[in-house]
Amino acid sequence: MEKQATMHRSYRALIIVGLVAIAVSFLVYARNDAVSVTPAAMPALERLAISTYVILFMSFGAIGWGLYRFYKIKIADNNNSISSIIANTINNKRAKQIFVASAIGYGIFFAFASGIILYKPELNATDYGFPVPHAEIASCCDLPGYMPMILAFFTEHVGLQIIPLNFVLLIVVSFLVGLNFTISSKTFTMSRKGKSLGTFGAITGLFVGCPTCAGTAFTMLFGLGAGATGVTLFLTSYEAQLQTIFIAISIPILLLTPFIMARNIRKASLGNCAIDSKQ
Repeated sequence: MEKQATMHRSYRALIIVGLVAIAVSFLVYARNDAVSVTPAAMPALERLAISTYVILFMSFGAIGWGLYRFYKIKIADNNNSISSIIANTINNKRAKQIFVASAIGYGIFFAFASGIILYKPELNATDYGFPVPHAEIASCCDLPGYMPMILAFFTEHVGLQIIPLNFVLLIVVSFLVGLNFTISSKTFTMSRKGKSLGTFGAITGLFVGCPTCAGTAFTMLFGLGAGATGVTLFLTSYEAQLQTIFIAISIPILLLTPFIMARNIRKASLGNCAIDSKQ
């Protein structure tokens, strides 16, 4: 019992430490807005920028390991709690394939829509003073989470623009979209077998399957996209922030939907009189 309690504390600590480290690194780096950008200050800013990305990757490693331990604990518990149902739903080969395929597929779409992957056949990077191939870190200055930015070009028309906050959203939202699609596939399978899930329970996850689409549609509708300007090589800071706001708003929905579907799965499996277990 003591060992299980220790494992619970350890995965929580890993997740909390990872999230706090990301937030602190963003806030600390944002203080550079007040620094005078001079040739003498640039080496220190570049070292701090590299350190920010090292912390970011280490934080994701800690969060990922914490979530994996949480998943293993809930599989071992094998009870009727919502979290155990979610863990068991993705604990088979087909579910894992759906999770990986939908998460990666959405991640690629997100990367194009948010400007992480740059593909501009109508523009040439060399016309804007970027040699090809080329990579650099833009170390100053913008709102918290938008700096330091990594800009790289592999050809005249293809490159990467990595903004820390957008990169965080890429990982988080892709994971949640994969989870939603995986649980949705379970609800459809149960519906075909005659389980009474209800229409809402069977299709809930599909309504939040593309949170990037709303931001992209809004950007295109009002002519705010980088392609619409005809002069910018990548998304401006304002456009990137607008896209980020749309996607961030969808995260609470993406978090809530798996729990709604898991509750419906539990009711269908145990009947409406089943007593809720501790989540």
